[in-house]
This record gives sequence, structure tokens and C-alpha cells, in this order.
Amino acid sequence: MQGKKFISPGAWFSMIYPSDWNEFEDGEGSFLFYNPEVWTGNFRISAFKGKVGYGKEAVRQELKENETASLVKIGMLECAYSKEMFQEEGTYYTSHLWMVGIDDLAFECSFTVPKGGDVKEAEAVIATLEVRKEGRKYPAELIPVRLLEIYQINEGYEWAVSKVKQELKKDFQGVEEDLEKLQYVIDSGKIGPKKKDEWLAIGLTVCSILANEVEGVEWKTLIDGNRETPVLQYHDQVIDPMKLAWSKIKAGQPCNVIEEYKTILNLIITNQLT
Repeated sequence: MQGKKFISPGAWFSMIYPSDWNEFEDGEGSFLFYNPEVWTGNFRISAFKGKVGYGKEAVRQELKENETASLVKIGMLECAYSKEMFQEEGTYYTSHLWMVGIDDLAFECSFTVPKGGDVKEAEAVIATLEVRKEGRKYPAELIPVRLLEIYQINEGYEWAVSKVKQELKKDFQGVEEDLEKLQYVIDSGKIGPKKKDEWLAIGLTVCSILANEVEGVEWKTLIDGNRETPVLQYHDQVIDPMKLAWSKIKAGQPCNVIEEYKTILNLIITNQLT
């Protein structure tokens, strides 16, 4: 299946979902995806971890306890499938439900569609489910930025806006000229060398300005071992917010975000010209 890759927080599992779907906010432990332009249904997935064989046991249990559930095969996966109808504001919907078991993980998947709506999109996603083995080293991957990292980016940026307002009594618009204000805060010495989160927020803010100012720069989520973090991508170049501020402070080096920004811009321009 062609599409976007999703790797869950904690890297328990991965799946491929349609290119025109995006991730949206849902309840804790549940991940929601749908097409925001042409709504074809809400796909939700939750994963639960147990002992060896827990996945298949969860499917057996669902078949035993849910009289309406039947055993179906999606790709190579055996699932307990059921459906339920409901009405909302005069419109009838069907929620298609699958309990899927792989190794020590059980997945609850649902696809809510207008009555009579097609479920092939959801089945295609479920067929791509893969459990990532604990202890195995996977190659680093860039995937579409997850909601978790979007929250992190926004939190870092909002900290910078608030800090600039507090120190300079000036607004922060997220444009290149604001780097001087950010540098003023750094030079004031009010951010201690051990304040990792605040230095990371500075790196994220510099990257947010880049994303605002430079066309073609995109946020991605980097999954690299235990590290799951937002980074910027421009063609084949990756810009890591951590290296813009925190890595320098940790190494006892000065942090100059204006110079860092100029260096990145030069790399981008060079890349465009080659």
C-alpha cells in the first residue's frame, strides 16, 4: 500500500495509512486518522501490550465474549470483526470494529462511516500493521510529523513568545527579525546551562521561524532508537533543533541563533543552486 507511515509513540508498532489522511486529536492512547478534505470515515487504533501470545488471546477472548463478532482475515492477520449502527443528528453511521492480535500486542481498530460506506481503506491500513520487536535495532526513519511532536513544537514556540514578552516587553511574530529578540534572551544569561527543555525550546523556535520563512521546509518526526523528536526536512537535508542550541550549551560552546539561522539558509540556497 502506498501512503504515509505512522510509528506509534514508544515505537510499539507501525502502519501505512492513505496519503490524504491526517492524524487528529483523540482520547489518550487512541490515534485518530481521516481525510480532512473529503471525509470517508474516522479510523481509530489503540494498542495494548501483554505477555507472549497476548495478541491472539485477545482475539479469542473477543470472539468468545462478543456474540456478534466473527473471525475474518485481513491480509495475513486474523481478526475478530463486528459492527454497530448508531444515529447522530438524523444521520445513520456504522462503526466497523476489529480486534487484531500480533505477538504480544492487541489492537482495537474501528472505522466509522456513513451507513453503507466502504471499509476497504481501513482494511488496507490494518493489513500493513507491524509490531516492532523490542531489542532490535531499526534504521533511523523520518515519518510525517505526529500530533505528539506538533504539541512539542507548539509548546517550545509558546515558551519563546512568553519569554520574549517577559524580558523585552515585545511581541514575537515567528519571523526572521525575531531572532534578535531570542538572542537577547540568550545573552541575558537568564537561561541556566542545565535548563535542557528551555534550550530545546529555543532550537524548536528557530526551526519554526525557518518553517515559516522558507518554502519547502517541512516538519517531520525522527524515530531513531529511543529518540523520537521533531526535526525539519528540506529535500535531503535534515535540521535537528537539538543541535541548534542545547548541544552547543551542553558542550560549553556559545549559542548564536542568528548565525545558526544564516548557516542553515546558506545550506538551503546552495542546495537549491546545485
